[in-house]
Amino acid sequence: MSETIYTQLNQIFRDVLDNDDINLTAKTTAADVPGWDSLAHINLILAVERHFKVRFATTEIGGLSDVGELVALIEAQI
Repeated sequence: MSETIYTQLNQIFRDVLDNDDINLTAKTTAADVPGWDSLAHINLILAVERHFKVRFATTEIGGLSDVGELVALIEAQI
């Protein structure tokens, strides 16, 4: 299931950040992706929640250190 989530996340990130060159891995962090600032982070999380029909607690979002942890959160809720 992780591979499917990464494929979908790549498209979400590309759409929200308007950057078709994004290729996410488990170790990708905000520092690795141009334009992924605090405002973009909020928009990304909202888009992810909408797409996967999940809801994250503020503490879960604040504790994320990389995309792999985001994928684990998604997998836990779907």
